Order: sequence, then C-alpha cells, then structure tokens
Amino acid sequence: MAGNVNLTVKLGSLIFKNPVLTASGTFGYGVEFERYVDLNRLGGFVVKGLSLHEKRGNRPPRIVETPCGMLNAIGLQNVGIDRFLEEKLPKLAGLNTHIIANIYGTEIEEFVRLAEILEGVPEISALEVNVSCPNVSKGGALFGKDPDMVYVLTASIKKVSNKSVIIKLTPNVDDVAFIAQAAQSGGADAVSLINTITGMVIDVKEKKPLLANKTGGLSGPAIYPVGVRMVYEVYEKVKIPIIGVGGIYNIDVALQYIMAGATLIEIGTANFVDPTISVQIIKGLEEFVIEEGLDSISELVGIAHG
Repeated sequence: MAGNVNLTVKLGSLIFKNPVLTASGTFGYGVEFERYVDLNRLGGFVVKGLSLHEKRGNRPPRIVETPCGMLNAIGLQNVGIDRFLEEKLPKLAGLNTHIIANIYGTEIEEFVRLAEILEGVPEISALEVNVSCPNVSKGGALFGKDPDMVYVLTASIKKVSNKSVIIKLTPNVDDVAFIAQAAQSGGADAVSLINTITGMVIDVKEKKPLLANKTGGLSGPAIYPVGVRMVYEVYEKVKIPIIGVGGIYNIDVALQYIMAGATLIEIGTANFVDPTISVQIIKGLEEFVIEEGLDSISELVGIAHG
C-alpha cells in the first residue's frame, strides 16, 4: 500500500504489497538491478531460471532484435542451485519483498529435487515452475504441452514443498486453459502466462537461421495481445490466481492484463529497454486506482469479463 492507495494482492498465503513482479530471465538474480531500482518497491521478482547443475546455455548468436520485441535462445544459462544459494542469495538478505525462484529440469525428479532444496530456504517465498522444458524420458516432449505431465509434475512438487507453487505455462499449445486446469488439479497455487512464443529469423545474406539454435522465444510488446487473450481464457476456466506476463511495457498493457484476469503481472523484456519500468508501472497503477475512485486494485481483476 502506498499512502491511501491499496495495491496489495494475495496469492495463496502470500501477501504482495503491489501486483508488479519482474519476470525470470530478464532481471538476473536481482542484484544486477539494485543500482537502477529499489527492489523493496517491487511486489517481488523472479530470479533467473535455476537448474540442479550449472548450465552454460546455447552457443551464440543467441539473441536478435525483432520489430517490437526480441528473439532469444539463451538456453537457460544459469549458475546452478548451489552457487545461487552460496553466492547470489546472500546479497539479497534483508530485502522487504518477495523473492521467487524459477526452476526447471529435464525430468520430474530434477524439479522435485530443486523444490526439496529450496524448501529449506526461508528467503524464497514461492516457486515458479518452467514447464516449457523437454522431458527426457518422454523423448524430448515439452512438459507444458501435455496436461497429464503438468498434473503429475505439479502434484509431485506439492508433495515436497509447502511454498506457493506457480506453474509457468507455454503459449505454444492449442488450449492453454486446459493445461491451466491440469495445473490447478495438481495443486498449483497459481499459474503464470505466457512464456515466449517460438519463432525464427533468417539471415538473408547468409541464407540460414540467424540464431545458432535456429529457433528462439519471441518476447516484447509484439506478443502482449496473445498474452492478454490467453489470460482472459484461463480466467474463465480456473479459480486459482493468474500472473500475467508477456510484452508488458507500459501502464495501459499492465491494466489490460489485470482486467483480463491477472492478479499479478510480470515485467520482462521491457527491463532491458528501461530498467526502471517496473517502478513506473507501480506508480501508474497507484494513479489509476485514485482516478477511478477504487478501494483496491483487486477490484479490477477480471473486470473485462463483465
């Protein structure tokens, strides 16, 4: 709450001072943005995706700018859970905001082990589970495309973790609401959507895909109408909170996500353009609540459904 403006929202047992988070992969481990943003001003932030072991990611080139966005194939490069706990997390000590760990693995057992390790880490408020990962035992099929896999994965993590569990959904499916329902049935406390949309850019001089990985994930303002539509669809099918993410670059788009049904939002690619954008959007939400004469930001969640 800022002054008399009530921006607080709830996700499970967690209370957020405002609904603005920063998205995994766009905000480092938090410490990288401390000189630009007062981290305590945020509702929370999601750290760069963590795996059991350090990962170097894909070979370059792995980022290319596109109209109204960017295509990336970083390959989930990260320091691994042990180095994160030893080197990164201590630098975040004393913060008055929620730190959310994004986790991923190639098999259910890896996700479960990460959840077990983080269960004993009080500084981590919640887990965001990246289901846009290949399941090795299923021949490389993405967890997030199979509702049965999403259900089993979610239920397996909930068995070992008392933290709030957020399932981050891929948009590269026919019916994202059906996948969200599977996450809810598995015990998820919330879902976040959308992750990046698969795309490709071709270097016309070299006559081949520009990214070494050939394809990458499209993010940025270009994808926000897809994200808003999917949040709207999911809101009508599940009862758990939704975190809206994808192309949020100003207050107008942030409000669209909230009105479509998002309880919280995540700012992603816009952090690269303006590291202070999250604080600007928080101020914009405060001003909008005052202008509309609302008692709480929560009154706007899902209002577009009539």
